[in-house]
Amino acid sequence: MLGAIIGDIAGSRFEFDNHRSKEFELFTDKCFTTDDSIMTLGVAKAIMEAERSAGSAGRDDAFYSALGDLTVKSMREIGQRYPNCGYGGKFHHWMFSQNPQPYGSFGNGAAMRVSPVGFAALTLSEVRRMSEAVTAVTHNHPEGIKGAEATAVAIFMARNGATPEEIREAVVRDYYPLDFTIDGIRESYQFNETCQETVPQAIVAFLESSSFEDAIRIAISVGGDSDTLAAITGGIAEAYYGVPADLRERALRFLDKDLRAIYDEWAAFSAEE
Repeated sequence: MLGAIIGDIAGSRFEFDNHRSKEFELFTDKCFTTDDSIMTLGVAKAIMEAERSAGSAGRDDAFYSALGDLTVKSMREIGQRYPNCGYGGKFHHWMFSQNPQPYGSFGNGAAMRVSPVGFAALTLSEVRRMSEAVTAVTHNHPEGIKGAEATAVAIFMARNGATPEEIREAVVRDYYPLDFTIDGIRESYQFNETCQETVPQAIVAFLESSSFEDAIRIAISVGGDSDTLAAITGGIAEAYYGVPADLRERALRFLDKDLRAIYDEWAAFSAEE
């Protein structure tokens, strides 16, 4: 999850002022946490609460049902405390609605917030069910479900020792063609908020990287929706490379005490998994 937060923070200042190069200062006083980090923490909180509620019953059908309900509760409660962090119009309405319902979205918000699933799931089957449970509460379009699942599967595979080539093969087989390079699309890639035009680019940014930081830099250099693209890449890169301690400490300074408390709870929870 921290990788997604780092990608979000590093990319935040470039979302509407793209920087199509890997050369830039990773964190500056112009960086900030956006809805990407806040909703990622919301999903993490929902997963932890669902686990506590499940108890000895484990991850049965009731668990996945509760996870969906808790995702709604958690994202709305946290999001309403941070109302001006870059949410899309439909999601913002959903957060404050008296009767929040999924609205058929295939926006890349589905993928930017899903990284906790890739770290919490114990099997690929769990990845798929957990991913849908936390995604379909808003992004219930098939492309939204697919974008989140592809991201979570890539994280799960990276966390469990898969090679980049194995991850590429799985994504191409089950989700998206990856028949491009970042250098090949950098100059022509445009701002796009859909899963189908963000998730493949984020995955390729990871596949072409040589380290965690390099992955973040490649993702931001693509342009487009920089914070979200880098958040998606960052989740996969964390699972594969880990996060350097200095980047961890620098990034966590951007979280206020309430968001940091959720992160610290997640760090303890994930260490127990």
